[in-house]
Amino acid sequence: MLKDDLIKRFRITDGKGFKLADIDPNDTAGLDIDKDDAKELLASGTKRLHALQERLYAEGRWSVLIVLQAMDAAGKDGMIEHVMSGINPQGCEVTSFKAPSTVELRHDFLWRTTCALPQRGHIGIFNRSYYEEVLVARVHPAILAKQNLPPALVKDDIWEERFDSIRDFERHLARNGTVVLKFFLHVSKGEQRRRLLERIDEPDKNWKFDAGDLAERKRWPDYMNAYEEAIAGTAAKHAPWYVVPADNKWFSRLVVAAAVADKLEELDPQFPKLDAEARETMKRARVELASEGNGSGGGKHKS
Repeated sequence: MLKDDLIKRFRITDGKGFKLADIDPNDTAGLDIDKDDAKELLASGTKRLHALQERLYAEGRWSVLIVLQAMDAAGKDGMIEHVMSGINPQGCEVTSFKAPSTVELRHDFLWRTTCALPQRGHIGIFNRSYYEEVLVARVHPAILAKQNLPPALVKDDIWEERFDSIRDFERHLARNGTVVLKFFLHVSKGEQRRRLLERIDEPDKNWKFDAGDLAERKRWPDYMNAYEEAIAGTAAKHAPWYVVPADNKWFSRLVVAAAVADKLEELDPQFPKLDAEARETMKRARVELASEGNGSGGGKHKS
């Protein structure tokens, strides 16, 4: 796995002076390894995650919210598939947020994501999130008209007000035992072009192609400005952003896996310790089960 000092170079806890252009989407932190080595490192990381998640689930005190944001074709779906492959589905939920439904539009912009927050002991993954409301909605201001906000509230500083709401929301989560980890998969425009062409040229990837991605691509500078301001405006120690170079999928997956595992290790969840009464109950149960012998169960069970 990546060392913590390498992960720190991509962690943003204070947005003052943050510039997205300072982070190279092709950066690999000096790692020069082949795909097989990368797979081994990732396998080690997912194994580490599995063990930590089991303790998180058993303890049932903390919850972890992982927010994934990115431009199209940056690798969000693959990140979920490969990094979270070792996690027990019983303690993990993935929620993808598309265009808001009619019901969702009748509520404030945080409502639909609040309903999907992970319970204690669980890991929740948001594939896109409430940040869409300061990204897509900012690049496409007409979206605000569909939210039926009172006209007096749609002011020039609405985006800063939404940053305030997000900061308060994430502070509230932190105060109540939900760890927030936010990842922006920072892909370059050139690499996105290559991946979109793959979706067109390779038949087994045709299903991934969406013509709408081309329209959004034309607004690249607007999106980069929106992401830069969103990250700078909401980065905090209790809710850090990780701006992850995403031109090399193997590297971005290693960074995300290491960041999540490091945070879980920091939480140090423990298996619950039984009190004396519970231990005595288990002791009696063991004696009872052992006294049954092997013959009363109707034969051996096949696995």
